[in-house]
Amino acid sequence: MFDYGIFPPLMFGTMVTFMLFGFPVAFSLAAVGLFFGILGVNTGHFDPAFLQALPFRFFGIVSNDLLLSIPFFTFMGAILERCGLAEDLLEGTGQLFGKIPGGLAYAVILVGAVLGAITGTVAASVIAMGVISLPIMMRYGYDMKLATGVIAASGTITQLIPPSLVLIVLADQLGRSVGDMYLGAIGPSILQVIIFLLYIVFLSFIRPNAMPPLPPEAREPMGWKLISRVLWGMIPSIVLIFLVLGTIGLGLATPTEAGAMGAVGAMVLAALHRRLTWPLVEQAMASTMRLTAMVVFILVGSTCFSLVFQGMDGARWIEHLLTGLPGGVVGFLIFVNIFVFFLAFFLDFFEIAFIIIPLLAPVASKLGIDLVWFGVLLCVNMQTSFMHPPFGFALFYLRGIAPPEVKSSDIYWGAIPWVAMQIILVVIVIYWPGAVTYWISTTKVDTSKVKIEIPQIELPPLDLNIK
Repeated sequence: MFDYGIFPPLMFGTMVTFMLFGFPVAFSLAAVGLFFGILGVNTGHFDPAFLQALPFRFFGIVSNDLLLSIPFFTFMGAILERCGLAEDLLEGTGQLFGKIPGGLAYAVILVGAVLGAITGTVAASVIAMGVISLPIMMRYGYDMKLATGVIAASGTITQLIPPSLVLIVLADQLGRSVGDMYLGAIGPSILQVIIFLLYIVFLSFIRPNAMPPLPPEAREPMGWKLISRVLWGMIPSIVLIFLVLGTIGLGLATPTEAGAMGAVGAMVLAALHRRLTWPLVEQAMASTMRLTAMVVFILVGSTCFSLVFQGMDGARWIEHLLTGLPGGVVGFLIFVNIFVFFLAFFLDFFEIAFIIIPLLAPVASKLGIDLVWFGVLLCVNMQTSFMHPPFGFALFYLRGIAPPEVKSSDIYWGAIPWVAMQIILVVIVIYWPGAVTYWISTTKVDTSKVKIEIPQIELPPLDLNIK
């Protein structure tokens, strides 16, 4: 039995208490870390030499090339979300599926997946989908719980679909390639969309009145004109996303370089649709600045906390605690997923990624768990952090833009089936690792076949007779 003293569990408990009371996360982490650091120095439980590493860690954060991709992808998503592409996509796709029960719900799920790949942020997707589709669903008699649930879920899937910001952060915290994280998330992303669509198919048979088709007077005649409008709204955006992700997956560009290319491509697409204006660019830059500043401050606070926590042998305490769980690897995975699921009631994904993941990654690595698969699994789990009643941020976003006649209880009850479907995907990924690893293994470069030939340059003879 190892004796780590009372400081690691006390420090961890204090951090959780601060979170529960709703104090700002970045400053709470820094305050807890520095307080226990000073306390540990005075009691002899903490070596003050550790604190000398703080300036170097701060410099490492602001000079991290990988994290520089976050503002680029955020700016790309903000431009594409604000230039009206979502309206074109949803209107055209809604018309394609309008004749069948649940047609608008199918359109919301499919467009939500495409918009998720475009925007990269849950807030932008949920707000855009809610503003556009919720009034239409209400007008044509959709069940309110179904309408709000499908909108929130279709926006939340943004967290899993590359180029998700969550995957970038997880790659940084786990010390793995962003390209591998993106490739690993492809399978679960497709599975999540399929599960959502199958749920709508099931409901359309047992409760068709809850999702009526569009009335004949609201439908456009099916023809190439409608199809071309849908394709014009969808294909350029998909080409940009595949161009960005493809360069990362093939190793042709770093995530930062691909993000910069995506930001320029987003402005080109907006210009092609004649919607590129200075107010649009200004709003996109402002939202990018706010998100980037939040990430950096949380990282600074978590660095203070983790440095002191590790200096007090907190990492060994966590490792001993989790490796001693019954059931081995399966027991560890079950415990971690339940722990993250309930922690997500109170923390958002950035806070979980910066605080909890660095504590779990060494244990997972020691148990022989592939960290890319582990990161994608946790990303699937952390989808639920946006959908948990009553603190899910996606529900708050939807409540903020929903008309007054939409009850909060409808939003909360409507989210529960979709949370259950996200948990089903967690179980699938645990028992079918190939859903993640297949895409990585099929795109790996065989380094044994890579030959680097350096041409030999013949140097002129050296003349030592210097005059």
